[in-house]
Amino acid sequence: MEASTWDPAKVRHWLERRAAAARLDQAAADRRGYPAQDDHDLAAAEEYVCRTLLSDAAADAQASLAARIKALLAQDDYPVTGVNDDVRFERHVRAQLRRVAKMVKANQGFERTARYQ
Repeated sequence: MEASTWDPAKVRHWLERRAAAARLDQAAADRRGYPAQDDHDLAAAEEYVCRTLLSDAAADAQASLAARIKALLAQDDYPVTGVNDDVRFERHVRAQLRRVAKMVKANQGFERTARYQ
C-alpha cells in the first residue's frame, strides 16, 4: 500500500469536522444529564484537541503537526472550563492526541469525515 502525499487542506477539513461533531456530542451529553458526564468530557477533549491543532499552522506540514502533538502530550495540564472531571478530561485529551498522532504518522484516516467514527 503506497503512502499518499500530505494534504494540509484535507487535514484541516478533518479537524474542523471532528470539532463540529464533538460540539454536537457535548450538547447531546448535556441533555442526557449526570450519567453522560464522561461522554461530555470525551467530546470536550476531542474538540479541545481539534481546536488546538487548528489554531496554529502546524497542519501545513506532517512533521510540524507531529511535533505540535508531541509538545501537547508533554504538557502537564490542559486549561479548559466547563468539564466535569479535570483528571478524566486530561486522560481523554491524551488519548485523542495519541489517536491523531497515529493518523499523522501513517497519513491515513483523514478522509473519514463522517460524524460517527
